[in-house]
Amino acid sequence: MRLLLGEMLRHLGYDVQCVAEGKEALVRYQEAYHARQPFHAVILDLTVTGGLGGKDTFQQLRQFDPQVKAIVSSGYSNDPVLSGYSTFRFYGVVAKPFRLAELSQVLHQITA
Repeated sequence: MRLLLGEMLRHLGYDVQCVAEGKEALVRYQEAYHARQPFHAVILDLTVTGGLGGKDTFQQLRQFDPQVKAIVSSGYSNDPVLSGYSTFRFYGVVAKPFRLAELSQVLHQITA
């Protein structure tokens, strides 16, 4: 699913880095930040089998960079983080299955 998302984002003109789970996302985010090429936004899946999920990853990213702009994603529409994403300090939400127009709109709102 993340590879499909990556292709959709590239189609929209974004530079993309895809990772399998949260710990890898933390490393890549910090590397880009220290290289003075920070990410403009991150999309985090709430549920990651065998790895650090989106909510915990976001908390750790915020400890490193309080200005991180994160979008939460999930295929489970009943998760309270999706319905109250701003309460959890996410900048936006994108439900699965991904839709190109929705991705474009959410990213444009937070990166413009």
